[in-house]
Amino acid sequence: MQANREWISISDMMAGLMMVFLFVAVLFMSEVQKEQKAIKEIAEGYQNIQQQLYEDLKKEFKKDLEIWDAEILKDNTIRFKSPEILFDTNSSKIKELFKNVLDNFFPRYLEILTNNKYKKQIKEIRIEGHTSSVWKNATRGQSYINNMSLSQNRAKSVLAYSYNIVKSANNKVFLENVFRANGMSFSNLILKNEKEDIQASQRVEFRAVTKAEERIYEIINKLQ
Repeated sequence: MQANREWISISDMMAGLMMVFLFVAVLFMSEVQKEQKAIKEIAEGYQNIQQQLYEDLKKEFKKDLEIWDAEILKDNTIRFKSPEILFDTNSSKIKELFKNVLDNFFPRYLEILTNNKYKKQIKEIRIEGHTSSVWKNATRGQSYINNMSLSQNRAKSVLAYSYNIVKSANNKVFLENVFRANGMSFSNLILKNEKEDIQASQRVEFRAVTKAEERIYEIINKLQ
């Protein structure tokens, strides 16, 4: 009888432990499902914002893109593609032609991004300077470093010029919180037939980064 009572007690204990494990598993699965739902909702909201912004940018600049030799990518990057318009070789001084483009482009671009539909969603407005891998009489490593410095200075020049165009004090404060200049050297080359397109790789890009992207990364990191 004593052995039977001990066996029943052990059985009850094991059953209790199984219930605890099951409860923990259910809680964990519930939490995962909540996080997955949150990611889905944020992703859908992000896609909606991205699509709306893309449509607004296309509508605003559709008549200008060909004149500027620019394009709008699906991630809402605005790419200025003509190096002969942007800067002289190895120089970060903005050419007059590109200044004229920025005078026309940036106030209209900023007006869209400071619209109530987007303003609170903007985490960063990035200006990226990109180069080819070419640097005369330099090793690849030296070329990378030299082009990094050049691309950073070019991005900084474009940021400074664009910032100084702005007249509104409120918009200047907004830019001070989100405006960034990044030199990319030749880390993101444009390829043609699987080979570097030297001309196309030399470019300046504007891109608005939304807070939704950051939130998705935060949730994914929690799940890992």
